Amino acid sequence: MSTPHPGGRVLSGMRPTGRLHLGNYHGALRNWVRLQYEHECFFFIADWHMLTTGYEDPSRLPEFVHEVLIDWLSAGLNPGVATLFVQSHVPEHAELHLLLSMITPLGWLERVPSYKDQQEQIKDKDLATYGFLGYPLLQSADILIYRAQHVPVGDDQVAHVELTRETARRFNHLYGREPDFEEKVERAIKSLGGRNTTLYRQLRRKFQEAGEQQALERGRALVHSNNRLTVADRDRLLGYLEGTGIAILPEPQALLTETPKVPGLDGRKMSKSYGNTIEMREEPQSVERKLRAMKTDPARGRRTDPGEPERCPVWDLHKIYSGEDTRKWAAEGCRSAGIGCLECKQPLIEKIVAEVTELRRRAQEYLENPELLRDIVAEGSEKARDAARATLEEVRRAMHLRSD
Repeated sequence: MSTPHPGGRVLSGMRPTGRLHLGNYHGALRNWVRLQYEHECFFFIADWHMLTTGYEDPSRLPEFVHEVLIDWLSAGLNPGVATLFVQSHVPEHAELHLLLSMITPLGWLERVPSYKDQQEQIKDKDLATYGFLGYPLLQSADILIYRAQHVPVGDDQVAHVELTRETARRFNHLYGREPDFEEKVERAIKSLGGRNTTLYRQLRRKFQEAGEQQALERGRALVHSNNRLTVADRDRLLGYLEGTGIAILPEPQALLTETPKVPGLDGRKMSKSYGNTIEMREEPQSVERKLRAMKTDPARGRRTDPGEPERCPVWDLHKIYSGEDTRKWAAEGCRSAGIGCLECKQPLIEKIVAEVTELRRRAQEYLENPELLRDIVAEGSEKARDAARATLEEVRRAMHLRSD
């Protein structure tokens, strides 16, 4: 598992498919809420990505974007800390995607595992389109436009991050490294201020001339602890300290995250495509009704039949919601047939109903104030555009696409 540097930039996004469910909440959002206080985070709603498979009828896209944003805010994403925005509000994503498409071999896109997998799974739609073939490269542009150091993903998404790394590597090989590097480094060193400027130069000299590893570590810590540095200046100072330059498009790292298995009501993975979800803001009465009917260990056909918790999807929910004492009670009661399935579910019903009730309460402020939601999107998108413009300026210069 990657260990991110303090202050490193994190980028992640989510396709707007409508209201989010508890699988989204525990599988991604709770991790994002934690990351936003540890790193500089950019989180975006990937509405262009929805068109790669849902291009025939995008009429509900604005509604879905709205619902996802409310779910994010109810989960605890803080627009005062993280940058929240909508992908299509930052057209720089599209320009970088276009420029990267000029240098990306077709074979790289065709070998992405999800390309053929989704064509097999989604047979009711024509996915023989350029947009679908190129969506992994659009993902790469999403990441590279912000020069993100870390991308939180599960194991199934590592291939997409690796494609992004290969794309950045190819771009940097073709178009070289950052022009005017030394001049920009000097300005960055001076921005450290007073003693830190002197200390940085001393530590760099000790590492470069004497190979002192401790000096390198102290220098890195000095750079990372300075909150006034831009992401680009931080990268420049680290590169200069280590004796390298700065790549125009730095290669991101996959930030592997541990995610709990969230079962759906039928025992399979919770997913809208299976119709087995509990929404984050579902009515409490509906949540209780669904959980009472949730599939359990098939061996327990009668109340007196013993079961095995590891065969029961309800047990996976206990792993997420229940403390050690409750899990022990449920496991022993199941194996001995000392408790019935409805009895086993009751503590979960109480916990999950309480959770969705709290999420619904937090969402109310935004449901009652649509103007507040629009302001959050506008401010987040403008902040994202500022960062994206800075990267695109360097890309255009490297590709000789500037007139000055």
